[in-house]
Amino acid sequence: MTATQEPTRQAEIGRDRRRKEDQRLITGRTRWTDNITLPGMLHLAMVRSPYAHARITGIETSAAKASTNVVAVLTGADLGEGQGACINAWPVTTDQVTPAHLPMPTDRVAFAGETVAVVVARSAAEARDAAELVEVDYEELPAALDLKEAAAAHENGGVIAHPDLGTNVSAVWRFDSAEAGTGGDVEAAITEARAGGILIEREYRQQRLIPAFMEPRSVVVDPTGEQITVWSATQIPHILRFALAATTGVPESKIRVIAPDVGGGFGGKLQQTPEEMIAFAVARRLGKPVKFTETRSESLLTAHHGRDQWQRLTLAATSDGRVTGLKVDLLADLGAYVAIVGGGVPVLGAFMFNAIYKFPAYQFQTTNVLTNKTWTDAYRGAGRPEATYAIERLMDELAAEVGVDPLEIREKNWITHEEFPFTTVAGLEYDSGNYEAATARAKEMFGYDALRAEQAERRAAGDRVQLGLGVSTFTEMCGLAPSRVLGSLNYGAGGWEHAEVRMLATGKVEVITGASAHGQGHETAFSQIVADRLGVPFEDVEVLHGDTQISHKGLDTYGSRSLVVGGEALVRAVDKVIEKARPIAAHLLEASADDLEFKHGQFSVKGTDAAMAITEIATAVFAAHNLPDGVEPSIDSEATYDPVNFNYPHGTHLCAVEVDTETGQIKLRKYVCCDDIGVVINPLIVAGQVHGGLVQGIAQALWEEAVYDENGTLVSGSFVDYLLPTAADTISFEIDHTTSPATTNSLGTKGVGEAGTIASTPAVVNAVVDAVRHLGVNDITMPCTPERVWRAINDGSSGGETPEAAMPHFDSAEGDVQ
Repeated sequence: MTATQEPTRQAEIGRDRRRKEDQRLITGRTRWTDNITLPGMLHLAMVRSPYAHARITGIETSAAKASTNVVAVLTGADLGEGQGACINAWPVTTDQVTPAHLPMPTDRVAFAGETVAVVVARSAAEARDAAELVEVDYEELPAALDLKEAAAAHENGGVIAHPDLGTNVSAVWRFDSAEAGTGGDVEAAITEARAGGILIEREYRQQRLIPAFMEPRSVVVDPTGEQITVWSATQIPHILRFALAATTGVPESKIRVIAPDVGGGFGGKLQQTPEEMIAFAVARRLGKPVKFTETRSESLLTAHHGRDQWQRLTLAATSDGRVTGLKVDLLADLGAYVAIVGGGVPVLGAFMFNAIYKFPAYQFQTTNVLTNKTWTDAYRGAGRPEATYAIERLMDELAAEVGVDPLEIREKNWITHEEFPFTTVAGLEYDSGNYEAATARAKEMFGYDALRAEQAERRAAGDRVQLGLGVSTFTEMCGLAPSRVLGSLNYGAGGWEHAEVRMLATGKVEVITGASAHGQGHETAFSQIVADRLGVPFEDVEVLHGDTQISHKGLDTYGSRSLVVGGEALVRAVDKVIEKARPIAAHLLEASADDLEFKHGQFSVKGTDAAMAITEIATAVFAAHNLPDGVEPSIDSEATYDPVNFNYPHGTHLCAVEVDTETGQIKLRKYVCCDDIGVVINPLIVAGQVHGGLVQGIAQALWEEAVYDENGTLVSGSFVDYLLPTAADTISFEIDHTTSPATTNSLGTKGVGEAGTIASTPAVVNAVVDAVRHLGVNDITMPCTPERVWRAINDGSSGGETPEAAMPHFDSAEGDVQ
């Protein structure tokens, strides 16, 4: 055999590739869960509590049962233990208070929207109609709604969200650098700063947000085969399978979970939902396939929410602005139950409040609090956006106190590129980074100095519309792993990921990954990695995922882990394929394995033109006519990868806004970012991830907020009241990248899925505050609506209060004045 003369092939890694997935998605040839129809399938509708907290005193179902084509009406009492339970996978302390979370409670509801009965009918419309006929008698109870009041309720006789628990405090988790041996005494730093330095104390509000994914949650359960098959719009098919088995008693081998094409998640589908459990229980009880698809209003009301914290912070520094200590005290609203990750979200943030800065001393404490509101859990960034917002706001406050530019104060305190790897005061080791390079590039793109000059001119002229510039220099820990670290934090699962590579006889390649895509572009990026590594055409790689029968092992997708953990597992599986093929190639080429080199998809004998493509070896292995003695007829391989460290992307984001000081209207003028995400596999996918993340982070700064009234009713329960931005509300973003390859994986990659969301919120709020700081404003409560900006300017508050003052009327996301 002689070397094949292959045409020059462009490297796949670093190449703009349109996503393989998009063709079927945009032409309507995909299968969302709600599109799945099975013979004899029944449909479910949930009967939900209108009260935030109430005792169930009776449920009358006879009228609903008598409705046309209704098959059954079931309550929690009817389903009993067969309904299983919703699990918490991360009890953050050994004494965590965790209320029992039945999918359908039998005696008491703990938030408005909780399911109390399920109607089963032959069509979804008939089920919904009959659900309205179910009469539930409630004895309304006082509801714990205000986070601060709920945290102190056990001390002052206030309302308890779950009276049987006697407290609303689920857990108190604390980190102290002096106790951990990672830094000094923060109280000493504060005392010293108070005596002769700078001490900044602030309280910030992280409002409650709703993930608002494009595709509402949906589940189909078919109990009619040898296995119970569950299709679900979920991010976590493998974890869902485990939770179903662990809480219902059905053997895991008898459950198959499939996540078909999933229309977004943002952490909002990182959950074992009550609706999944109810559908599973009803299907088993009736022995028929069932489907439940939530309405948009149900999604906003009952799918878990995100954020919702009060942050009290103290920063100590020398008189010239060098940081000496940071103290963080959080109140985190868990809602009515401790969700699957739930209380761990603020703990993730604990390691990021110090950010890119060299704090000598650090203390963190979170008090996780139960209330009678929808439960909260991970939402894009999960703890990292909250931490980044707080520290980046504080660094701007420090710059103002010292009287220097916000970028100057950051440069004074950040880790320089020569200092990597760097062990932080929180105990993490940052492996690589170059904050100087990312900031320099962002400044260049932004035209920073010219915009500062324009700002000075506007202020000197007393313009009605003022210019504000916002800075956010962030880093994050992502690639949720390694397993030993997660274990030390009492997390219930590992952080590894699994991959398998199958070499088909026809020369094609099948890739199986435990990561489960819901819009990230896994099929494309993973195909590029395999094509480069194996030297096969991109088009010849097929990526399979999201089905526990095909991908038997995996920990799914969240926390920007798919590429840095799942991608590395894939690389290791590919390398095993090559090494298994080597002795076979040597045998077929009649050469020593030591004399072979593998390049561009073929083995060649050094110094000769003898060569054989790995696809030819796959065919030879399939035939198995001429293999070395003792070698099995397979070069298929699999690998499980457990990282030794987290992954640390970083970047500099700069935002310019114009603020009308008479109306509070905010106009985005310019936004640039330069992120360091290591080696980029597909720039086109990265751009999409960054753009989407930016919009979500900007939306928290300016528009989005989940609001409850005094009765615990969600008043922002539709897109009329929960303000999602459209393309018309945003501007074009300018993005670029610097590259400091990660040292913790062979590809040198870092996570990107959450970067834009983490960095953009403080960049925008810093810009808004910067525009009006000279008017005496140093904070504006998010979202920075025109009304709140106007109030901050006119009464010196953060804009969150409602003083008796006349003001304009506003009616749009952009703050147009009527």
